[in-house]
Amino acid sequence: MHVRLHFRERVDSTSERAFAAISAGIAQHGDVFVAREQTAGRGRRGASWHSGPDGGLYVSVVLLPGASPLPPAALSIAAGLAALETVRELGLARARLKWPNDVVVDREEGTFAKLAGVLVETRGLDPAAPHYVVGVGLNVEQTAFPAELVATRAVTSLRLEGSAATLENAQERLIARLAQGLERDRLTTEALAGPFLDAARLRDAEVEVETETTLRGRVLGLSLERGLEIAFAGRRAFIALEHLRQVRPL
Repeated sequence: MHVRLHFRERVDSTSERAFAAISAGIAQHGDVFVAREQTAGRGRRGASWHSGPDGGLYVSVVLLPGASPLPPAALSIAAGLAALETVRELGLARARLKWPNDVVVDREEGTFAKLAGVLVETRGLDPAAPHYVVGVGLNVEQTAFPAELVATRAVTSLRLEGSAATLENAQERLIARLAQGLERDRLTTEALAGPFLDAARLRDAEVEVETETTLRGRVLGLSLERGLEIAFAGRRAFIALEHLRQVRPL
């Protein structure tokens, strides 16, 4: 993937800038929008993402794959793995993925702190000209977070975890990993399922799965086409990825 970098110190949202370029017809496949501060950063399910000018990295990648749509679940998994690989390259070997694509660091007694998140979006998908924006927020140099954020969930940064990474080298490595991981030939079950199950500690794991209901079982495998394969209540079944809200190792 050829990368064309668009950098701003401060924006509303790197993903909004990416969608604006797509709407204006000036975006190219592989465009990467980067900022050091966002005034309207967001995460999954409409949640806000703290994006103050205090050491965070915010990156959004434009994907324009021609007439052949890409599988959103594969993009989400691939971007999560790219973020995790970046973090590990920057010295945080104990980081892992939390379903579906948050990078976290484990704490005591089964708790964890969030380090990075991924959001994959498309708007008004046209099968003849599909487009996607893959956004990643990574906490790099922060040494503290707002009290109102810490009150709602545990968060951390590379700096707080002992990494000497800077925004500059985190940006370089993350963009390189995303450019590699989001190539079409990498978006397959064969390329992603095994690494993802290992990174999320789900291989053969006993889990609690939340869909419209909640069930407990053991993970048997992962297929991008069929979903997460679970053994439960004496039977085995695939649960479509778009129906999975949470998968929690027990």
